[in-house]
Amino acid sequence: MSNRPGPCCPLTALRRCFIGHHKETRALTLANDLTDIEVARSAVARNTLILLRRAAEGGGLKLTATGNLSRSVVAEMIDRFEWPGFDPAESFRFCRVVDEYAFRPLFFVRHIAQTARLVRSYRGVLGTTPFGRGFVEEATQGSLQSILFRAAFWQADLGHLAGSLLGPWPQCHIGIVLWSLSVAATDWQTPAKLTRLCAIPVKDVVESSSNDGSWVTEERILLPLYWYGLLEHRSEAIPGRRWGRRRFYRKSPLFDRFLAFCVQWEKPAAPGH
Repeated sequence: MSNRPGPCCPLTALRRCFIGHHKETRALTLANDLTDIEVARSAVARNTLILLRRAAEGGGLKLTATGNLSRSVVAEMIDRFEWPGFDPAESFRFCRVVDEYAFRPLFFVRHIAQTARLVRSYRGVLGTTPFGRGFVEEATQGSLQSILFRAAFWQADLGHLAGSLLGPWPQCHIGIVLWSLSVAATDWQTPAKLTRLCAIPVKDVVESSSNDGSWVTEERILLPLYWYGLLEHRSEAIPGRRWGRRRFYRKSPLFDRFLAFCVQWEKPAAPGH
């Protein structure tokens, strides 16, 4: 997971100025004053606290020679993590040992926490930084969600969540996608419909004969938002098909509490005809 998604169109410049602190006049602001109950609704924030507390103990968490968390640490985190849609017994019933990359929730949380500079690698262990220890020691973590959210969507490259398909799309338009979701995801919608309504179309998506666009949007945007507690998810059987289910997403109450938009349309210079 690299630290910066590359540009994919001129709107990348808009992405860089789309986010602001809670009291700034920006198109998008993130709430820094979530309650403990609201923080707990985010699987990312909730499990990051588990990782931070464990990394602050006994000299840190052991790393392999390649820089991944050791298998013993992974096994411990499998028992400690609670992640929506993840059943350890079902996922790893045929595996005697599990590498970090195979345990997707830990891989995601560790790298986002590292991107946010809450943890760092040093001499074969992963430990908390002074910044990260602040969240372990404080009674409340109201700003943790915004720090992790910013790290995921504006600093990290989420391309690994869908392989190398379509480059950095649609993460490079994340501000616009979030703004569109605030209107389009008020009720249950399929990933395909949310992709059409919220993601800026690019040539590789428009000209593709497959469903890559909606799959990539789900993997890189909708699922991570679900992990952050900002979207709700449900699925239902597809009539006449034994395998596969139709999936739906909609905004959770935390979406509008956490994200605030102030978007002004520019008036045309001359009257339209």
